[in-house]
Amino acid sequence: ACGTPVVAFRCGSTPEIIEDGATGFLVDTMEQAVAAADRARLLDREAIRARFELRFSAAAMARRYLDVYGDLLARRPFAEAPLADVVTPLRPLEDRSFAAIA
Repeated sequence: ACGTPVVAFRCGSTPEIIEDGATGFLVDTMEQAVAAADRARLLDREAIRARFELRFSAAAMARRYLDVYGDLLARRPFAEAPLADVVTPLRPLEDRSFAAIA
């Protein structure tokens, strides 16, 4: 988010977050990490920040959530069901009994 190039091992979610060669480098060995650290200073920090805004800003994430929800609502059987049958309304908090917890 700060425009800092990242060098990370290719595991977990790093391939989904880091664009290899654009926002940082994905590596498999310590030798690759050392070499990538030297190259990281050549990456454009403003471009890295711009990529973050495009992919992970609040507006970008909200847009993706709306896309996912829209896709889900378009699927069957939801597409033909009345909204009241799909969504269970929440009761106000004060209507709920927490006596069993105490």
